[in-house]
Amino acid sequence: MELYFHDNFFSAGETQIMNASGASVGTINLQNMLTATMSVYDANGKLRCSGKFPFFSMRWEVTDGQGSVWGELRRRFTLFEKRYEYNTYSRGLFYIEAPAFSRSYDIFDHSGRKVAAFYNTNNWLQSGAFCLTNHDASLLDDYELIAVIMGVHSIQKRQRNAAN
Repeated sequence: MELYFHDNFFSAGETQIMNASGASVGTINLQNMLTATMSVYDANGKLRCSGKFPFFSMRWEVTDGQGSVWGELRRRFTLFEKRYEYNTYSRGLFYIEAPAFSRSYDIFDHSGRKVAAFYNTNNWLQSGAFCLTNHDASLLDDYELIAVIMGVHSIQKRQRNAAN
């Protein structure tokens, strides 16, 4: 199933998660533009997961609706591609990869099997907008993947801001 979602210009406020037919399947609450804290809700308004940077950290932490840690996302340094690792502890390590100037990312499990893909659909001066295709929802839930993708986006924004 394809899901579409986006960041807000100032990274604060609510934004819709939509399926391919344009129906709302949830919301993202971008709670604080300074700390990049966000929560993902399903279509019934139930909190499914949250994402945030722990204090003074470049790692993105994803928690479930009760606050238990599901996993941790971090950037891996590479010269000619964009690479991230999402460690889910009990479910293993997932790799998020894209060529250097690409806007399309693939997500692989620890055995190298492609489990999801997403691409950045926004233009130059727009906030981040994404399309997610989850190939195996038994490994990573759609809502968890949204929190991970928003984490990738937040890490990239932090790196751009630190470079300026």
